[in-house]
Amino acid sequence: MKKVKIISTILVFALICILSACGTSEKTNGSANGDAKKTLRVVTNAAYAPFEYMDKGKIVGFDIDFIQAAAKEAGYDVKVEHVGWEPLFVEVKGKNADIGVGAITINDERKQTYDFSTPYFLSKNEILVPKGSSIKSAADLKDKVVAVQNGTTGQSAVEALYGKNNSKLKKFKDNNLAIMELKSGGADAVVADNTVVEQYVKNNPNEKFVVIQDDSAFQKEFYGVLFPKGSKLKAEFDQAFKKMMDNGEYTKIYQKWFKFEPDLSTLKQ
Repeated sequence: MKKVKIISTILVFALICILSACGTSEKTNGSANGDAKKTLRVVTNAAYAPFEYMDKGKIVGFDIDFIQAAAKEAGYDVKVEHVGWEPLFVEVKGKNADIGVGAITINDERKQTYDFSTPYFLSKNEILVPKGSSIKSAADLKDKVVAVQNGTTGQSAVEALYGKNNSKLKKFKDNNLAIMELKSGGADAVVADNTVVEQYVKNNPNEKFVVIQDDSAFQKEFYGVLFPKGSKLKAEFDQAFKKMMDNGEYTKIYQKWFKFEPDLSTLKQ
């Protein structure tokens, strides 16, 4: 009986070791030194070129290259998922996602619910109209049908000018749909981030659209990466952003997508 007990104990101990080893292998990425590298879930709205969009079934764009490089600098891997604009905020708020990225403007209202990284992009709203339009400034949008992406600062900017209950303001799930409304004649203008409308005009020269700038009506905006409230990742990614801006990695990614150098002095303020 004593031998049986000893053998049983050995077998149980061996089984525990095997199960422990299996569990460990599932939590690591097989790095050469055996250190686990956590994979963060990043959610986005992949309908916002050139920041994030689908290309042959893959999510690409400036934001995607940027967050992947920042994660690498901070010591993480990332898995980027397209969930849509409004679901993006829900996923991060509920801590079902570690990070939200998607040309998200930092503002006081959002800060009440989320933590933001330090700014990583400078932007402003502009107006997209057909060539020959009578619209030459934001003041000319009064009594015009304006299409915007719902829940964006483009919507907020138009509402600040002409009221939240403006019946002529059309809200869409994404900017692609807003621009389609303009193309079909259902809207007189689209208000959206400058890089989005400028990229659209550049990529579609035959459609004869033009971009109207009005710095007096639209203030500068800063994009930030979104974290759940209290996330320790904020400090780690802020440090990664600083390193990327100092070592030239940020500028390299920026020039790849926008063909000119970023205003680093303003971003670092």
